[in-house]
This record gives sequence, C-alpha cells and structure tokens, in this order.
Amino acid sequence: MNPADLGLPVDVPSTALFTDHYELTMLQAALANGTADRRSVFEVFTRRLPEGRRYGVVAGTGRVLDAVENFRFDAAVLEFLRERAVVDMRTLDWLSSYRFSGDIWGYPEGEVYFPGSPLLRVEGSFAECVLLETVILSILNHDSAIAAAASRMASAAGGRPLIEMGARRTHELAAVAASRAAYVGGFTSTSDLAAGFRYGIPTVGTSAHAFTLVHDTERDAFQTQVASLGSGTTLLVDTYDVAEAVRTAVEVAGTGLGAVRIDSGDLLLVAHRVRQQLDELGATGTRIVVTSDLDEYAIASLAAAPVDAYGVGTQLVTGSGHPTCSMVYKLVARSASADPKAPLVPVAKKSTGGKTSIGGRKWAARRTDAEGVAEAEVVGTGAVPAALADSQLLVQLVKAGEVVAREPLEAARDRHREARAGLPLSATQLSRGEPVIPTEYA
Repeated sequence: MNPADLGLPVDVPSTALFTDHYELTMLQAALANGTADRRSVFEVFTRRLPEGRRYGVVAGTGRVLDAVENFRFDAAVLEFLRERAVVDMRTLDWLSSYRFSGDIWGYPEGEVYFPGSPLLRVEGSFAECVLLETVILSILNHDSAIAAAASRMASAAGGRPLIEMGARRTHELAAVAASRAAYVGGFTSTSDLAAGFRYGIPTVGTSAHAFTLVHDTERDAFQTQVASLGSGTTLLVDTYDVAEAVRTAVEVAGTGLGAVRIDSGDLLLVAHRVRQQLDELGATGTRIVVTSDLDEYAIASLAAAPVDAYGVGTQLVTGSGHPTCSMVYKLVARSASADPKAPLVPVAKKSTGGKTSIGGRKWAARRTDAEGVAEAEVVGTGAVPAALADSQLLVQLVKAGEVVAREPLEAARDRHREARAGLPLSATQLSRGEPVIPTEYA
C-alpha cells in the first residue's frame, strides 16, 4: 500500500490557492498585454546561508513535485476567485484549464547547497511559471530549514540515533513535513504517526509523565507498562527521584530492560549517574535516551556522555533558530516575444541592499580536489566547461509537465549522507563561520 495514494487528511485536493494574490493579478495583466505566453526561466536560490551555517540542505523536492501536480483550479476555487473579484472572467477561464506543461530542473533532494546555488529551475510560459512561486518557496524554505538543523544535529550525535518529537510544537500539518525533512537530514525515527503513515518513517514512543502520575505509585506504572509492552520498553525515570526510579525499573523489568528516558535536569551528570547505576544493577545492555529541549549544541555537549539516543522537538521543528532559508524565486531569462523560437534574454533585478540577482539560465557543478573533497560550488551560464561536465548538480524533475524523477524518501536520506561526507571536515563544526566552500561564477 502506498499511503500517498489514499488522499490523506495531511494532503489537500488542490494546491492552487497556496499562492499570493498578486500572482493572479500579474497573470491577468500579462494575459491582457500578450506577455503571458513569453517563454520564461525562473530560478530558486538564496543569497546567503543563515548566520553561522556552513552549508544548506535541499529538502521538500518530493513535496514540490506533488504540489505542482495538484496545482489545479477546480470549480470551488474558481468560484471563490470570482466572488472576491480577484481576477476577471478571461483569467478565470484560463485558470480553469491550468496544467503546468513546462520543465523543472533542480538539485536532487538531500543534496547540499550554498549561496547562489540554482536549487530549482522552472521553465515554461510566464503565465504558468509565475503562479508556482509561493507554493514552491513555502515548501523549500520550510523543509530545507528543518533538514539543515537535522543535519547539524546528526553530525553532533556522531552516529547515535535521533528521534523527531516536535509535533506538539508546530502546526499539525507542518509537523508532518518537518518529520519528513528531519528524516532526510539524518533523523532515524519520529513520534508523529501521521508522518509514519504518510511517508513510511519509522515511529517510536512509549509513555509520558502523565502515565506515571495517573498510577498510585511509580512501581505500578512501570509494572503496567512492562506487562503491556514487554521488558524491552523504555521507562521514563525522572518523574520523581531518578535513582529510585532506575532501581525500581530494573526490579520490575529485569536486567533486560530496553531503555530508560531522562527528560530533565543536568543531562550530562544524570546520564553518567544512571549509567553507573544500571551497570551496578546488572542492566549493562539497557540504553539511555535523553530528551528535554535539545539542539545541536546540547547534543554536542553530550558527546562524551553515556547516551544512546536523543529525542529532539522544539529546536528541530523551528529550524534551530533559523526557521527559513531566505530562498527566493526570480525570473532570470525570458524570450523577447511569444514566438516559441524567440531566443531567451537574460534579465536580473538591480537594486541596493544586497538584493541584486544574476541573469541567465544557470547550471551548477561542484568542483572537488584530488581526494574527491568539495572545494567550490561553480555556477555559470552558457556552455558547461568540459572539466565540470561530470560534476553537474541539476537533474530534470519535470519534463513537459510530467514528473520524471520521483524517488523513495530513503534515496534522499542516503544522498544527503553522501553529500555531507563529501564536504571538508569543517562543515560539521558548530562554531560560527562562512560557507564551507565558496561559490564561484563562471
């Protein structure tokens, strides 16, 4: 069974209104003066990485493909636009048969990126491309921010499992997308059942403090949980006294107790004490899971602690201080007329304040050194240099309106692991610094 085919509540029947009002007013004006049919190239990029970040992570590409396929103006949507007088009848008629029929190229999901990287290139008529700006940016900005935070946390965890636990800290639908992005970035499981159902991400969970508190004693709570879930379960040991709880947990579950979870206090100190106590009680194989408002810095500080897994919520689903990637969607080339054979003309915004852009339909390649380690992100227009022909980053995602590069989520997860491993070692440093490799323009 493919849950994506079921029409779940986490999906919507149409993504057409996930756009800004002015996309449609621009469309109306362009239809009126004939520029709507001009062949156009839009690109998604960011001018800078969030402060202190060494690299970005592309996430949400699969969701973008779904959104483009579902960008349809059905009767109810058209009636809403008519009632609000958003656009005129001619534009409504055009929208009624809207189907994106162009091409989309982009960095594959899980790949890393840098300032100026042309992450997504959307080609088609001005009319059909301009409508996709907001929905594309909303997905990529959100998911890439979560994936970047997840990647930093995964690096800090040093191979220890990470559990995504942020559903209660964000919008219920954003939680599903955040879980997906976290999985791409290196998390191993989620507490969110909707994410597990929708995307096949492994789900985990045992009990909260409320379960202990509803019982007359902590021992009663542990006995109930073990009787229901088996001795391999994870018992929460910080509701009252940690040392007493650990002792009781081993007495109830035996030395084969699966894990204990610590959710408060000085995690470094408590983890060492709990490990020593478990070992003294003979539960040498019992794992220690820590939670409690972790971020990549807290995880890194626990590197020397006897911690076996981390549960992360708030900081992950809010991008660990950077909830967006500041990606933009800009027109970089367009034809001089509606003639399909008219050549493309580079166009670019010129302004002060760091908001300039570079015109032209771009390619991107990652140059590596003799040992295969990335040393520069090369972005250019025109012909690709022969030396970089085999290092190009953009792949075709949509051809003539049809998705041609849909892939399992595991593929994006594996790709990110490989891409991060191909960066200089300083990429994993949590100290503030510039992007780990420069962007060069050819």
